[in-house]
Order: sequence, then structure tokens, then C-alpha cells
Amino acid sequence: MIRDITIGQYFPAKSAIHKLDARTKIIGTLVFVAELFVVKNFYGFLLMAAFLAMIIAISKVPVKFIFRGLTAVFAIILFTFVLNMFMVDGRIIWQWGFLKMTVEGVERAFFMAIRLVLLIIGSSMLTLCTKPIELTDGLEKLLKPLRVIGVPSHEIALMMTIALRFIPTLMEETDKIIKAQQARGADFESGNIFQRGKALIPILIPLFISSFRIAQDLALAMEARCYNGGDGRTRMNEIRFAGSDFAAAVLMVLSFAAVIATGMI
Repeated sequence: MIRDITIGQYFPAKSAIHKLDARTKIIGTLVFVAELFVVKNFYGFLLMAAFLAMIIAISKVPVKFIFRGLTAVFAIILFTFVLNMFMVDGRIIWQWGFLKMTVEGVERAFFMAIRLVLLIIGSSMLTLCTKPIELTDGLEKLLKPLRVIGVPSHEIALMMTIALRFIPTLMEETDKIIKAQQARGADFESGNIFQRGKALIPILIPLFISSFRIAQDLALAMEARCYNGGDGRTRMNEIRFAGSDFAAAVLMVLSFAAVIATGMI
């Protein structure tokens, strides 16, 4: 399951989505998330799913690779689905004691599950189609106006990118630790919830030590390259908006307008 986490990973491909400016993709992701919370019915989700399917097809990222990331959060999706199904009042379909399933609850459960699935897939496309260095430059450019009020845009962008970049690394390290402990006879499957929680200690302690070691190696590497923040830094490749970015912006506006229009149906 740990290997199924795709958030923070980059999938190299030669597609129109990969060639877009990082700022366009960041803004597009924010617009997509905003659309998810504006949607009021299943027609809007159907439209957004079609739009997302088009983006995935253009990006040339394998569909199996994208949906593999859902297996890691399947428990969260299932918990959200069940919670909404039994916690919404309305016309009762089935009841057993204090538990009751309603028509409105089932509708809300599917509504929230679809929203969560689209949110995970849509946000994953940002890192799958954008190199970490491009993501850092894009975030810094977008946050640059905030430097007027003293916000360190470069440092914030760097921290966010490093956090995303090292998610797959830490997941791989966790997988190695689990396999090493299982080879020594550790059991993480049997027992009650307290026993399973106690069994995680031999995983968490080495993971924290490994995380600090990776952070120290990164700090030494940055220091060896004379990194001293964003002041005075130059770039080999300056990012610039192209015609495809303006076309993507028009598509964002049209998609947002279409989603709002579905709320009137």
C-alpha cells in the first residue's frame, strides 16, 4: 500500500500538459479545487470528471498509475462514505437500533466520495506533470508580490516543494523499515488496536531517525552549494507564459462557468 502513494511523484512524459508553465498548472489546480466545492449536483461532477479525463489523456500519464494512488486512501474514502450514509437525516431506507440509512444519506455519501476521489486525482496531476524545480519556481513567482509585506516567497516555495518531493522518499523508507522488522519476526497484523499501535513503535523510531538523517544530508548539500536564500539568485531557465498557457487560462474560465451553470439545472 505504501508504494501506491503517488502524491509528490513526477511522471516524465512529453505532453502538452508537461510543457505548460508551472504557474498555469498551479492556478489550474486551485481553480479545479474551487470548482469541486462550488458543484451542487452530480451533473457538475460528471462535467468535471470529463474535463479531468481529458487532462489525463493529454498528459499521457497511465490511468493505472493515477488510480493506484487511490488505494492508499481507500480507507479514508470508505470511512467518509459510511459516515455520511448513516449521519444524515431523511427518508429512512433501513434501520437497526440507533443506526439508520436514509435516501438523503446515500446521496450525500456518493456526493462526498466522488468529490474526494476527484480532489485526490486532480491534485495529484500537479506533481505528476511538474518537475520539483519548476514547481518551486512557479510557487515563488506566484508568491513574489507578497514580498512587499515581508513574506519570504522563495523560502515558502522551497519548503513546500521539499515536503512534496520527499513524500515518496519517506514512503519508500517506511516500506524498507517494515520489511526489515518483519524479517526479524515483527507482527503488525494480529492483536487489538492497542497492540497494533504498540507494534508501530519499531517503525516510527527508525523512520524519525532516517528523516533527520535525510534532512541533514539535504542541508549539507545546500550549504556546499552556497545556498543562502532567494536574494540575488538567478536561474538558468526563466519561466515565461506561452500561447498554450493563455489557451489553458481560457479553458479554466470556460470550465468554471460551465460548472456554475450546472448548479442552475
